[in-house]
Amino acid sequence: MTGGAAVERINILGLPVDKVDMAGAVARVRGLVSENRTCQVVTLNSEIAMTAQEDSELARVICEADLVVPDGAGVVWASRVLGVSLPERVAGFDLMQELLACAADHHWPVFFLGAEPGVAEEAVECVRRRLPGLIVAGTHHGFFDKQEEAAVIEKVNSGGARLVFVGMGAPRQDFWIASNKTHIKEAICIGVGGSFNVLAGKVKRAPDWMGRCGLEWLFRLICQPSRFVRMLALPRFVVRVLREKLA
Repeated sequence: MTGGAAVERINILGLPVDKVDMAGAVARVRGLVSENRTCQVVTLNSEIAMTAQEDSELARVICEADLVVPDGAGVVWASRVLGVSLPERVAGFDLMQELLACAADHHWPVFFLGAEPGVAEEAVECVRRRLPGLIVAGTHHGFFDKQEEAAVIEKVNSGGARLVFVGMGAPRQDFWIASNKTHIKEAICIGVGGSFNVLAGKVKRAPDWMGRCGLEWLFRLICQPSRFVRMLALPRFVVRVLREKLA
């Protein structure tokens, strides 16, 4: 991580996490925008952390990111168990909301890249009702192949986007940003998972009280039972953290 205001970084299972609260994360992104270079923001949760334990390329992408925020309650819990407490969870969806408001205030064009065809456009319309001053550089769905990639990047660049929200799901979105950031002009690229579907009203988000209690995973599992196998990463993460604590 280079440039911008100094931010303390801690280590969770060999992965860096920036010691920021929501205000600090927004301030960090504002600093990166002012540097006029292309940067990557990773929203780290327990599931991604466990995938990175077995995928050295994903671990490298996370380590090289300009900002890594603790997206999951499990990451915050792990920091406390390991004695390097993070101030709070910085959920990717909430960070996106804060940055959209910031973009509207500072006239930064934003680009929505990801989700199924039509969803990004619906998400933009919902956001525009709340933030009529938002400048939208463009949108594109996430279902494109390698042959279409150059055209997608040209669309991002031609719109002059300063913030690019990439909603392709982890770790695909993180790999995509890392492999293409040298071709994207002076933009902060942020992986936001399924946030477009939430903005567009396609998917419900967990109630605030469940988020505060670290039970968002349970809400997702109830709504999408097919996530059960993926959710097995959570107990594995807990065991791995406790092992590290004992070691």
